[in-house]
Amino acid sequence: MLLYKIEDFNPHYRQAAFDDDDIKGLDVYGGSTYDKIGTIDTVLVDETGRFRYFVVETGSWIVDKKVLLPIALCRIDFNGRRVYATNLRSKDQVEKLPRYEHGMAVDYAYEEQVRGIYRTATVEGSAPVEASLPLEAPVRVSTRHAVSPQASNPAYDRDTYTYDKEPQLYQMNEQDHQKLKLYEERLVADKTRRKTGEVIIGKQVETKTVQLQLPVEKERVVIERTTPEYAGSRVTPDTAFKQEEMAHFEIYEQTVNIKKQAFVREEVQVRKEVEQDTVEATDTVRREELDVKKTEWDSERKKSNPL
Repeated sequence: MLLYKIEDFNPHYRQAAFDDDDIKGLDVYGGSTYDKIGTIDTVLVDETGRFRYFVVETGSWIVDKKVLLPIALCRIDFNGRRVYATNLRSKDQVEKLPRYEHGMAVDYAYEEQVRGIYRTATVEGSAPVEASLPLEAPVRVSTRHAVSPQASNPAYDRDTYTYDKEPQLYQMNEQDHQKLKLYEERLVADKTRRKTGEVIIGKQVETKTVQLQLPVEKERVVIERTTPEYAGSRVTPDTAFKQEEMAHFEIYEQTVNIKKQAFVREEVQVRKEVEQDTVEATDTVRREELDVKKTEWDSERKKSNPL
């Protein structure tokens, strides 16, 4: 019978069997004392993928020793992430179990040593035998670490033995290991930015007519005629009737010269501000709840239908 490490048999075993929960690494506790023995190092499965052994790293009791634990002799608590080894009760029992190492040959003789311990027979441990995957290979046993003859059980035969003959060791009670997950829906929202508009800010030139009133000065000649007090007085001919006598005036006026000059009128600052708002979303979500139904049997029915 060939045995494989679960990760070699199916690299995707977590998704296939445990819904992404890894059996490896779970803490192992003794069946009667509930003392921590160690942790699950890996699982050995047969050619059909059925669990046959847990490989337990017994670091809490014996450092650097791995032993095999038949699958039916434990109870898995996935929620507590624990494995209870119901038939592994003492450190002395672990010391008697043969050591397991990765790459060794797990043949019928080795398994009989393991089964013998759990059948409460006294068996001396043997050293591991080197082999390559799969874990069934020709066994090379040194004389110093020979398998004890006591490991053989006359009730079982190498050629006819099957795991079905010992369900107490290999028939996992699924009722003890069921795990039920309850799911619920939740509203999950994310935010995306979308363009709602565009603001273009620029400058344009507007024209208008402006009237400007400025006072200006203009010169003019004013002629006033008056009769002097000495009117009627005689004058000499030399002073009168001179044709070249005249008055000369230069006349000026102010004119307006208009030109345009640019001045700073005001300053405009442009920026964006983020305003917070609350948006409400409503939808219907589902949630799973346990529905436990219990059936009571009366005494007469129990007698007619014995378990």
